[in-house]
Amino acid sequence: MTTEDRQASGRLDLPESEWRERLGDQEFRVLRREATERPFTSALNHECRSGIFLCAGCGAELFRSDAKFDSGTGWPSFFEPIAGAVDTRRDFKLIVPRTEYHCTRCGGHQGHVFSDGPAPTGLRYCNNGVALRFRPAPECEPTRANPPGGEE
Repeated sequence: MTTEDRQASGRLDLPESEWRERLGDQEFRVLRREATERPFTSALNHECRSGIFLCAGCGAELFRSDAKFDSGTGWPSFFEPIAGAVDTRRDFKLIVPRTEYHCTRCGGHQGHVFSDGPAPTGLRYCNNGVALRFRPAPECEPTRANPPGGEE
């Protein structure tokens, strides 16, 4: 795929120097070098508000909060990504084959997917918290029982 094809497809390809400038050290190691953060270190493990989880590299929407669950593994876990948000490939780094997944837009490494998740998919997308950002859903406007001028 040429650079022009990637740009036309919405793919974000940046030189390593620009990724280093955009990302913190740990974010760079995880997103660009496929490292893994230590378990139980991400504040996103406890994030339970409604919203969207975004790629920390490019801001692409990856997971909806209603797909998040507590896997007990120490990393934010989801049973389903947003359609088309991630690409998968086999990983043999630990000898045992695993399936890793990356942000479709920027190629940033997110984590690994396993087949021990809950219904309805039976999958567990085990994500590095440092590879994500959280955008809370907008607050609902409070309703008023008696709007101004509507009182009798």
